[in-house]
Amino acid sequence: MIPAHPFDDDKLHEECGVFGVFGHPDAAKLTVLGLHALQHRGQEGAGIVSFDGENFHLRKELGQVGDRFTKASVIERLKGARAIGHTRYSTAGHAANERNIQPFYAELSASGLAVAHNGNLTNNKTLRQDLIEHGSIFHSTSDTENIVHLIARSRAKSTADKVADALREVEGAYSLIALTNKKLIGVRDPVGVRPLVLGNLDGAYVLASETCALDIIGADFVRDIEPGEMVVITEQGLESRFPFTPSRKRFCIFEYVYFARPDSIVEGASVYEARKQIGRELAREAPADVDMVIPVPDSGVPAALGFADASQIPFELGIIRNHYVGRTFIEPADQIRHLGVKLKHNANKAMLEGRKVVLVDDSIVRGTTSTKIVQMVREAGASEVHMRIASPPTTHPCFYGVDTPRKEKLLASRLSVAGMAEHIGADSLAFVTIDGLYRAMGVQQRDAEAPQYCDACFTGEYPTKLTDKSGGLDGRQLSLLIDRAAE
Repeated sequence: MIPAHPFDDDKLHEECGVFGVFGHPDAAKLTVLGLHALQHRGQEGAGIVSFDGENFHLRKELGQVGDRFTKASVIERLKGARAIGHTRYSTAGHAANERNIQPFYAELSASGLAVAHNGNLTNNKTLRQDLIEHGSIFHSTSDTENIVHLIARSRAKSTADKVADALREVEGAYSLIALTNKKLIGVRDPVGVRPLVLGNLDGAYVLASETCALDIIGADFVRDIEPGEMVVITEQGLESRFPFTPSRKRFCIFEYVYFARPDSIVEGASVYEARKQIGRELAREAPADVDMVIPVPDSGVPAALGFADASQIPFELGIIRNHYVGRTFIEPADQIRHLGVKLKHNANKAMLEGRKVVLVDDSIVRGTTSTKIVQMVREAGASEVHMRIASPPTTHPCFYGVDTPRKEKLLASRLSVAGMAEHIGADSLAFVTIDGLYRAMGVQQRDAEAPQYCDACFTGEYPTKLTDKSGGLDGRQLSLLIDRAAE
């Protein structure tokens, strides 16, 4: 099986982004723009559901937002002043399929309901088996459909109470938005693994995965939705409630390392500044005697700037990225595939020849792309190639909405740092320490007894139950195992 994008196979990938608007005449247009800003969180497909006061309107499309939702005729059919949308990431070994594109829509006894979700339910398989045994009929392989069925069978009176009732049965991570005939609902899981923010545009409330989606439509940032909080937005205004048992906050620290857009403000911190600070910590912990600091574009750029600043070594663009490698190369012919990383990156030979360089990247997952990058820089004439990584070694899979390989496929889970350096062909390799990562986030030291963030991909310490895994599932994103078996 090939990864969803064969030239991004050394990265972790978010599963999705969510966006919603309540009370604006251009709700669908704003949702298209918001999803465009969140495209980095999912590129397989996108969907929008709107409500015009009488009817719901649904549109789902495979492909990217800018290719599928720009025609006026498409947006005009999504009528109404309320809308929610979702972007979804394509995962390895899973065929693109419209039935898995969110939002999911269903008719309940008292209302229509559309649901979009960012995250992953770690008891998905267990829930699904129980729901099927009690008569539920599934139309997708997404764990989000579990939530729809749980809401439908709840005996609570209001839709908001039904949503809370349903979410009490799930485990894992979720930032969820739901649209009904009268309400826009936003919820974060009790430990707050995934982000969700509240904005306001001319009196209309907006919910989004990141602040960059507020920026694109000119909305004001109001605040983050708190872990375990549910906001219920109606024509009467916004109501906040906390329907779940309080838990200690464990926001995903990898959002700062890679997932979030650099121009977003996440949990009160600038993602761009956080990445630069991680680079500074990396330079202090693992200095390199080199002529220049080179980022692996684009995700390594902020950390490389921080590394160069702290080490007082010149920052140079020794690798140039081709931004026009698109979906054409999802399944390239063998002769194209053999071109490897050069389809996306090319060495700047005039800058590299005869120089000692340090490459700065955000992470190493399988090690395949890092190997190609190091080789490419050597072939361009660099006399020494060192590598520094702006995150600790990725040793464990994520089960909270991130597409990661099985543990045995993670390079750091089976090799020492010295072994990894030899594997990728670097003269030296170093990672920022877990405490260095925490210091970059303004925390003096990681609390070993009660970690301040979710850092399970580095430590193996998961903040919630992994019911499906303990029941015999292993390796990758738990909800996606069903996808692979079904396709």
